[in-house]
Amino acid sequence: MEKIIVHITWLDNYGAYSDVVDGCVATNDTLEGVKQAYREALELHLQGMREDGDDIPSELQGPYELIFVLNTQALLKHYDGILTRAAISRLTGINEKQLGHYIQGIRTPRKEQRTKIINGLHSLARELESVE
Repeated sequence: MEKIIVHITWLDNYGAYSDVVDGCVATNDTLEGVKQAYREALELHLQGMREDGDDIPSELQGPYELIFVLNTQALLKHYDGILTRAAISRLTGINEKQLGHYIQGIRTPRKEQRTKIINGLHSLARELESVE
C-alpha cells in the first residue's frame, strides 16, 4: 500500500496539499475538518482526472493511505487552548509572545525554534507514556 504524504499548514485556517497530486488542495477551520476535506477533494480530483483521461500518479492507482503531516504552525494552532502557551513555553524555552506569533502566522519559526518545539512536545509525550 502506497503512503501519500499530505502536508497540513496553518495561516488563518488549516490548508492541506500533497506533492503527489498537483492542484488538489483543501482548507478548513479545524484539523479534522481539513483532513476530511482533503480526502473528499482528492476523490473528486481523481474522478475528474479519470473523466478527462489524464494520467493518474502511480502512487494513487492502487490502494493508498494518506499520512497527514503538520507543519509547526499547524501543530501549535491545534494545541493552542489544549495546552496553554505558558506550558508550551516551559516545555520549549520559547517565550509565549513568540509562540503566539508562530500560531497566528505572523512569523515562521526558524529550524532551531522548530527543533525546540518538537523536542519539547516529544519530552511531554515521553512523560505521559511513562504514567502507569
